[in-house]
Amino acid sequence: MADEALSRAGLHFDELNKIRVLEPEVAQQTKELKEECKEFVDRIGDFQKIVGTFIDMVDSVAKEVEKEKMKAIGARNLLKSIAKQRESQQQQLLALITEKKMQLERLRIQHDSLTKEEAGQNEFIEQLVLQK
Repeated sequence: MADEALSRAGLHFDELNKIRVLEPEVAQQTKELKEECKEFVDRIGDFQKIVGTFIDMVDSVAKEVEKEKMKAIGARNLLKSIAKQRESQQQQLLALITEKKMQLERLRIQHDSLTKEEAGQNEFIEQLVLQK
């Protein structure tokens, strides 16, 4: 009866027979909710640590990928440069071959001319020797 009067006044006894403003069920639910919230906050903290570690790993991999990408771009540019250099060198060699062919033809014509002249001089010498 005293419990009912206190209950109507908004006062309750807990399991230790202390006077409380909240009903024992509400107090128990509040306590459970508080524990669940603490557990939730702890899990969120763990999740944030895991996410932070993951982000650090992804950043590290991204930096490594970017570094390798730059190396690949540099290698590709070097390869293009070497290809252009070889093409230029090939053009120079073709021009040199053409020049040498022209020089060979000029020297062949000169050789033929000198051979004819030598033959003519030898014939002239033979005629001179035969006339004496």
